[in-house]
Amino acid sequence: MTTPAAKSSRTTATAELQTGRAFRALVARLRDGTLSSGMFLSMPMLVEQLEMPLAAVRDAVKRAEAGGLLTVLPKRGVMVMDANAEVTRECLDLRAMFDCEGARRLAAKGHDLPLAELREAHERLRDAAARSVSPELQRQAIATDLSLHDALAGGLGSGLASRLYAENRDRVAIIQNQRPFLADRIVSAMDEHLEIIAALEARDGDRAAAAIRHHFDKTLRWWGIPAA
Repeated sequence: MTTPAAKSSRTTATAELQTGRAFRALVARLRDGTLSSGMFLSMPMLVEQLEMPLAAVRDAVKRAEAGGLLTVLPKRGVMVMDANAEVTRECLDLRAMFDCEGARRLAAKGHDLPLAELREAHERLRDAAARSVSPELQRQAIATDLSLHDALAGGLGSGLASRLYAENRDRVAIIQNQRPFLADRIVSAMDEHLEIIAALEARDGDRAAAAIRHHFDKTLRWWGIPAA
């Protein structure tokens, strides 16, 4: 016979599982641009978009709001994070902090990274962008850009720092969808990334950190965002 406690435990586990699925579905739509910066959705609209039960969507929204991805508008619905200049600067600055520390730790500990693969992917994308840019190439640019930042974050060696990086990674995805890569920026951004990769190949943490900060400044300048 199933006890009330066991039944309650199964119900709770099922609800948590559905909430996790709803949250992952929500983040996926934020990251692919289906839900874009500043977009407003009522809760029924979001339930339809995610194809998940209302209770699970509500809990997923609470998690997303805690991570700065959404703002709940009481009795109205939710609004996707506004990728304005201040938010963009703060999110990219936080990413640069993670990148710099990750690079220094990777250089100091001598961890092996797939640097040859990263270099090849960046050079291939840069050369392709110099010829022409398509929507598919723009999507590849975001993925290639992210590959280096993820590798740098991997050097942090801290569960808490990795979780904070992952949260910020989702916020940056919203920003990138608001400001898609153009041909000139793909070429220059890949060159800036290649300088970071070269510093990592030389195991020079300070040089890598300087290159990361240069990349941060150039990105803000390209997007027309003044330095703080």
